[in-house]
Amino acid sequence: MTALPSEPARQIDAALVSRAFEVAGRLANDAADVITATAGRGARPAPTESPFDWVTDTGRTLERHTRRVLSEEFPGTPVFGEEFDDLPTDARSHGFRWSVDPVDGTANYVAGLPWCAYSLAMIDDHGPVVGVVADPYRAQIYAAARGRGMRANGVPVQLSAQRETRAGIVCTELTKDGPWAGMNRFISGAARAQVGVRLLGSPSLAIAQVALGHAMAAVLDSYQEWDVAGALALAIEAGAEVVDRQGRTASLPEDGVLVAAPGVTTEVLDWWHTAQP
Repeated sequence: MTALPSEPARQIDAALVSRAFEVAGRLANDAADVITATAGRGARPAPTESPFDWVTDTGRTLERHTRRVLSEEFPGTPVFGEEFDDLPTDARSHGFRWSVDPVDGTANYVAGLPWCAYSLAMIDDHGPVVGVVADPYRAQIYAAARGRGMRANGVPVQLSAQRETRAGIVCTELTKDGPWAGMNRFISGAARAQVGVRLLGSPSLAIAQVALGHAMAAVLDSYQEWDVAGALALAIEAGAEVVDRQGRTASLPEDGVLVAAPGVTTEVLDWWHTAQP
């Protein structure tokens, strides 16, 4: 299936983008320090919590800090986050909004596994305007702004087209209730094409691996906005293709997302479609 074009994004005041980029980067650095200093302390979920969707004191603390800074720097711009909110159905009517996941990969964080992230994005009605993902264990801050490209610790990143899928890596993730419907068939389809599938426990880092050129694609069958918005900004600015479940180009799809290196989208999308029950 060929990806369909999306509506062009509007122009935004350059000074606003620059300020949002600077503030988001500062918050990502703050979060990276906190995560590396506190990970692996053995917290356990409450009986009512899903082990795939835990809430931690660190997450609450980082989100409160993020909200406090953003309310001072961007008064009147709403902030939605993993720990305290459900995203309202009218969120897109706010104009600009911030979306934060203070610890993406909480189960890994609690266990001390070195694979979790802090994710933050400024969003308008066309998708992410600014996005940052802090990768604390690799001492990396990935950042992007619309029309300004992606950078990893300040170094520009740009993807090149990939000619084949064989021997590549595709990332996916569990839902909060476990495997998504058709996941086993998706993995089997990729294996027949001699492609490895990895479930690493952080949606934002899964997408970031595509933006960085380490993985050729990431498929997320479901997610919350704050799981993916920051990383999608990276992927788009690095030159990855972002499509929804139907193969339509979208900067922030609402129902499933495929992020892929140029040249492999159609094949990976076919595996996803074939896997659907």
